[in-house]
Amino acid sequence: MSRSPSFAGVILAAGESARMGTDKALLPWPPQVPGHAASKETFLSAAIRSFALSTDFVIVVAGKNDAVLAPVAYAHGASVVTNTDPARGQFSSLQVGLQEVLNHGRDAAMITLVDHPPVSRSTIQSLREAFESAPQNVWAVVPDFSGKHGHPYLVGREFIEAFLQSPPTASARDIEHRHRDHIQYLAVDDPFVALNINTPDDYAALLAMNS
Repeated sequence: MSRSPSFAGVILAAGESARMGTDKALLPWPPQVPGHAASKETFLSAAIRSFALSTDFVIVVAGKNDAVLAPVAYAHGASVVTNTDPARGQFSSLQVGLQEVLNHGRDAAMITLVDHPPVSRSTIQSLREAFESAPQNVWAVVPDFSGKHGHPYLVGREFIEAFLQSPPTASARDIEHRHRDHIQYLAVDDPFVALNINTPDDYAALLAMNS
């Protein structure tokens, strides 16, 4: 039986970006081309825009950087929730965001990391269509590019509960493995789903990919 869930978007952006040396959420998107003016778009604003057409609302999970991320989020129609102890790790931020999804009365979420380049609109649409047409025993749809799983991924109420009932020290990957029989992996032709930007070299390589 098909389903038409009401999705919230969750963008995890509470990391300290230590290896990058600057907040990854505020990096220009697309990457700045030498000799050209920097884009006014950032990783964060681009992520919000990429979710805007496929979700009812977008939640940005911030940490100690909430004061600098909030103006960007609000300017693009998103809300901000703060992980007051981001040192617990990324999974704790996921729990903060998903609890906010439930607080807003939603049972499904589209989740991504702010250090991923925004995927194409067709990728997001394919993921949503796959989730909506999946049987009830499918709790999540995860993109797959050349054998690598990535973001954004979509979860229903069952997976949200599995995440929230786990300790903050857990990892999304461990929980995914535990419930892999309830996950549909969807092959997509979009390398950005599996691309993390953690260092200046990663960002420079992205410029070459995007040029």
